Amino acid sequence: MLKYNIPESSNQCAKFNSIIFVSSMEYEFKHTKSFRYELINAQPEPQIVLYVLHGYGQLAKFFIHKFHNLPSNVMIVAPEGMHRFYLKGSSGRVGASWMTKEARESDITDTTAWLNEMDRQIAKKHTITRRILLGFSQGGATAARWGKEGIVAFDLMVLWACVFPPDLEQIMSASNVKHSYFVIGSNDEYFDDKTQEELITHYTSIGFEIKRYNGKHDINMDTLTQILSKTKLI
Repeated sequence: MLKYNIPESSNQCAKFNSIIFVSSMEYEFKHTKSFRYELINAQPEPQIVLYVLHGYGQLAKFFIHKFHNLPSNVMIVAPEGMHRFYLKGSSGRVGASWMTKEARESDITDTTAWLNEMDRQIAKKHTITRRILLGFSQGGATAARWGKEGIVAFDLMVLWACVFPPDLEQIMSASNVKHSYFVIGSNDEYFDDKTQEELITHYTSIGFEIKRYNGKHDINMDTLTQILSKTKLI
């Protein structure tokens, strides 16, 4: 954007500040980037892998420890959103995000591609018997997109306290996910009672099983364990 002082007339007897918006051209190009993930419970024998996608403003190295009480035969992998930022001001604690509204389509494509590559790299090092995908809060939309793409087949997808991406609804049935759950706490501070009922109705209509628990906007391990036991994945 450029700013000019434009005279009202040729004799320049009076001047008014005006803003002229100059049209620009946007370009994109591909380049390599380093992505990171956290891993616990890696074992030499065949394992179940649980991918856990964090919420807005969280970091993988902290989020992953919410799941440390799961059985040792469950390898837990926490990828981290590729946008990191200071949570307050320009210093201090750092959080991560999966995307914003800016360059959204490019971020969706890039994120899905690197998640696929992460799974490929892990599968080269470990024998995976089952794959489970959990997306919490903002990570839920990313998990839904990864699950629907079909390159990686998941035995279970759990979307936790999140809105389902509306553009995926027509193709959800074609995804490589055997079981799908939506989970939300009865006292979730981001969704009031009316919104929760709307979410539950919507998720039910697109084939999700519903699991509620008495709690807030956080991972509830008792609830997750119940889901894993019911689906006979652990």
